[in-house]
Amino acid sequence: MPTPHLRLDHVALPARDAEGTLRFYTDVLGLRLIDACSGDDWGGQPWMMMVFAAGDGRSLALSVRRGGEPGAEGASAAEAGADDVRHLAFAVATQDDLEGWRERLRAHGVECRDEDHGAQQSIYFADPNGNVVEITAPASETAMPGNAAALGIVQRWIERGRA
Repeated sequence: MPTPHLRLDHVALPARDAEGTLRFYTDVLGLRLIDACSGDDWGGQPWMMMVFAAGDGRSLALSVRRGGEPGAEGASAAEAGADDVRHLAFAVATQDDLEGWRERLRAHGVECRDEDHGAQQSIYFADPNGNVVEITAPASETAMPGNAAALGIVQRWIERGRA
């Protein structure tokens, strides 16, 4: 069976300034904040991710982490020690398609790890240059109305950083 074609799903980048990032991507670029989530432990540090809808149905995810360099709200992947903040993500339609890619990668000697994102399942691996690549299933839905709680999550993160 041929491996399903990959569709670009999202690009993920590190961010340092949650408030500035929110303002830039919404007010300056006019992108819609469609989701946000946060947690206490990504590589040992609290984190928050903002997801913005691009006009082509794909998304841009920016992750802020507390810690790293003194005085910085968040840190880059290298500073914070996480190797998957900055990554390129492709999507396939189904879990079976994802399994097909997992098998193909392993057949080529590529080590991958699984991650459960709730509605999506992903595999992560590195290309020969050390760039992190994700394949997720199903594809992200940026056409959705959005998470009504997203702005509140971001605002609480910003306020905690000021405290």
